[in-house]
Amino acid sequence: MKWDWGAVRDFLPHFWDGLLVTLQALVLGSLIAFVLGLVWALLMRTPTRWVRWPVGVVTEFIRDTPLLVQLFFLFYVLPEWGLAFSALTTGVVAIGLHYSTYTMQVYRAGIEAVPAGQWEAATALSLPMRRTWTAVILPQAIRRVVPALGNYVISMLKDTPMLMAITVLDMLGEARLFSQQHFQFTEPLTVIGVAFVLISYPASLLLRALERRLVR
Repeated sequence: MKWDWGAVRDFLPHFWDGLLVTLQALVLGSLIAFVLGLVWALLMRTPTRWVRWPVGVVTEFIRDTPLLVQLFFLFYVLPEWGLAFSALTTGVVAIGLHYSTYTMQVYRAGIEAVPAGQWEAATALSLPMRRTWTAVILPQAIRRVVPALGNYVISMLKDTPMLMAITVLDMLGEARLFSQQHFQFTEPLTVIGVAFVLISYPASLLLRALERRLVR
């Protein structure tokens, strides 16, 4: 099979459109996952079991359900209940919600790794609980979990092609559409494969460097 550089040239405008959608989904989904995961983690530490139990059930259900099933549910079922969003918005929410249940566990591990003496020192200084969390506990906990959170960003990047299932034209969606229209599959699929490597590998190197810096 002969490689067609003309097909690559014709696909590139579509590729850039798909790349923009992919990065939008990744950035917004990551923000939801990080913020909501921290909320889940804090709620799981409340003394009231009537808060912990529902949060535990909901997060466990989300974590044990495939992301693809959640995408279909949010995109096709919620509109029947009067909640309809665009495909991209649905995809962003689904990815963020799904990965928030994983970042929750990362935050929990980071919080539990904070030495007990830090809690005791905050109590001895009569710091309000809010001040204890924002000034003492969370800064130490988040510093410990940054590399793990970064790994989930890379995982989210590799899961963005699932958005094609709900008609989002990300990189894979654009490649599939172009291939079906021009009957050329090798070039566009190769281009997006290389693009994922060029995004993921430097990100992994950056995370390793960040981890070494935080350890020091």
